[in-house]
Amino acid sequence: MEDRGEGDFTEGEPSNLVRLHEARRQRFEIPVTFSRRELDQILRVYGFMVAANEWRDYAIGHTGDRAVFSVYRRTSETPLYQFVKEPKLARRQGAWSVVNAAGIVLKRGHELSRVLAVFDKPLKLVHG
Repeated sequence: MEDRGEGDFTEGEPSNLVRLHEARRQRFEIPVTFSRRELDQILRVYGFMVAANEWRDYAIGHTGDRAVFSVYRRTSETPLYQFVKEPKLARRQGAWSVVNAAGIVLKRGHELSRVLAVFDKPLKLVHG
């Protein structure tokens, strides 16, 4: 039996060549993750809400079809809000959504900054 290299194929004979990167991609689903810029935007809102004593903890989760940033008032409770990134919905409603504790979608869109605007508080006029 003769050892054949990658490019050596005999006509009509099946090849046993398996590309490692293709086999790994099929076997392991690559999770959806947040980019550095996306996390920066989310953590900016989180920081403001922590400073306002509204939120105290967060968790990040990644699966094959979505990435979720959950915020909590207390660690032992269910999340108050979840920032969800679902790339498969990008062409339809938008990849981004904000979901409250009851599971209701508060805002959905194509741009993270517009979805996070749901947490923008109106300015108050202060009389002096």
